[in-house]
Amino acid sequence: MSLKRVVITGRGAVSPFGLGVGLLNDGVWAQRSAVRAMPEWERIRGLHSYLAAPVPEFDCKSLLPRTLRRTMGPMSVYAALAAKESVADAGLEEGLLTSGRVGVAIGSTTGSPTAYEDFYRRFLPEEAIEEIRSGEFFKIMGHTCAANVCLALGIEGEQWSPVSACTSASQAMGLAFLLIQTGRQEAMLCGGADEAHPSVTGVFDVVRAASCLNDAPTKTPKPFDRDRDGVVCGGGSGILVLESYDSAKARGAKIYAEILGFGHVNDSTHIANPHESSMARAMGNALADAGVAGNEIDYVNAHATGTELGDVAEAKAIGMVVGNKTPVSSFKGHFGHTLGAAGSLETVVLLEMLERQEVIPTLNLENPDPRCGDVQLARKIDERKLSVVVKNSFALGGVNVALVMRRIEE
Repeated sequence: MSLKRVVITGRGAVSPFGLGVGLLNDGVWAQRSAVRAMPEWERIRGLHSYLAAPVPEFDCKSLLPRTLRRTMGPMSVYAALAAKESVADAGLEEGLLTSGRVGVAIGSTTGSPTAYEDFYRRFLPEEAIEEIRSGEFFKIMGHTCAANVCLALGIEGEQWSPVSACTSASQAMGLAFLLIQTGRQEAMLCGGADEAHPSVTGVFDVVRAASCLNDAPTKTPKPFDRDRDGVVCGGGSGILVLESYDSAKARGAKIYAEILGFGHVNDSTHIANPHESSMARAMGNALADAGVAGNEIDYVNAHATGTELGDVAEAKAIGMVVGNKTPVSSFKGHFGHTLGAAGSLETVVLLEMLERQEVIPTLNLENPDPRCGDVQLARKIDERKLSVVVKNSFALGGVNVALVMRRIEE
């Protein structure tokens, strides 16, 4: 069986900078931080981190009808709006969307934590369900984003929902790549979504991996920096349209990039601590799948969240696979770690880098950690020829993902 070429033709985003791909890219290229203080979290006993990069508040009533909103938590709203933007960007017509030839793969860490909180605040005091509305379950189920996007757009193809924390979106992209490559689907809406919530930050706080620079929110996180102190969680959604190259050419669609390879491995050494050998294996598998060598990579977009163990391990892994001549950076300093949305939301920015032929540096990187010296850390916006790039995503639980993409010169 011959495998189909897979390309990216649509981008959609809801980010800590606001609604739309334009605001996301504007914020990143302006080197702004979307991280802010969350003083309302100070009431939570035992929580030390009062920082987040939430999506700014907006009125979604004019953007989505009530019939759809009643089963959506914030993350599903983000995913639906990002999906609509991505579909419009790709120029997918309704007839194709509803044909069964288009599917969805959208992941998240959990169902909506905001909806979970509301559900259990109503249920637990009296152990009663009288006040629970019928639509609440659909907000907290694990595949809430994928299901609600399918409903909003009339998708009748395959529905998938990877749930693997920080690699959810990248797993979804890799799965979409495989489904199109093998001819099961002609096109896929793929990516992830998540929302900022104190319980999510609390998970990192409990394992002492959350940033506590509460008096300087825009100065953290600090990926690869000697003085980094942990993760800042964010919210949003990135949704991409992937389709076969033949389909894109037949439609006359703009092609942002071609996906060449997908590496996906498990690290069974430790459920929380990352290891460079597994990270390197994911990247190496992606390169082998793509049929390119390490010295052909023009840029690596690192997962780098600003943690002690993660940054050092990833830097070593990148050095092992592509060497120390290739520029490397992380976008976490700009808009935090958007968890289940990170892989796709960061890919939206990466595609803009390919479009502009510019490398975006890591925000807040002031004193590079010598232990991250195995790679060339980008320090400023730099014009550079970018053709073949790597996107890394790594998650608690041992999930390691890497994607190889190439800019197509038409």
